[in-house]
Amino acid sequence: MIALVTGAYRGLGLETVKQLAEQKYTVVLTGRNTDKGESAASEFRDQGLDVYFHRLDVNDQFEINELHDYMLEKFGVLDVLVNNAGIHYDTGHDVTNPNWNIVQEAVETNFIGAWKLTVAMLPLIKKSATGRIVNVSSGAGSLQDMSPGTPAYSTSKAAMNVLTIQLAEALKPEGIKVNSVCPGWVRTDMGGQAAPRSVEEGATGIVWAATLNQNGPTGGFFRDGKPIAW
Repeated sequence: MIALVTGAYRGLGLETVKQLAEQKYTVVLTGRNTDKGESAASEFRDQGLDVYFHRLDVNDQFEINELHDYMLEKFGVLDVLVNNAGIHYDTGHDVTNPNWNIVQEAVETNFIGAWKLTVAMLPLIKKSATGRIVNVSSGAGSLQDMSPGTPAYSTSKAAMNVLTIQLAEALKPEGIKVNSVCPGWVRTDMGGQAAPRSVEEGATGIVWAATLNQNGPTGGFFRDGKPIAW
């Protein structure tokens, strides 16, 4: 089984790679920093885990195309895509006082980048008998719980949730399951050390969605494997 995880040389992405590899997945971790990515993959291989690194900036269509070609040539199929790469939890702003540069960067990376990558990888995912797409979202993107704060992050994650629903409907005939996962407030560089959850706890729900059996849900929004409000 082949998995691809974006934004994966630290935090939630790194732990997601670890948990998938421990379940005997071959995992490609991606990120923008080649040195950190290669180092992380090498450490996993030293532990006997089947992990590789490939550089990816999800905002760069050329790098997306390069990654597709690498995956096609090396594996010929993709069973799991985890769209984890994300930026800008903009706590210093609200919807009436946004930083437009941050808004644009957040939407391009958290939403449009994930969308572009997913479309590029679909031909490989469709070759899998158990294709799974996991969009790492957030409760900040829930319309029911929406507040005026973190406008760039919240709107980008709400948009990702729309993408999940649309993809799930489009790919249902193919047997491909697409779900959004909120990992909760996790102790990462973005979440901060005051967060109540460990990266291990946060990644567990992501891995749950990545490894769903054929009877599992599609087109849902989950935390710890349990549905949450859109």
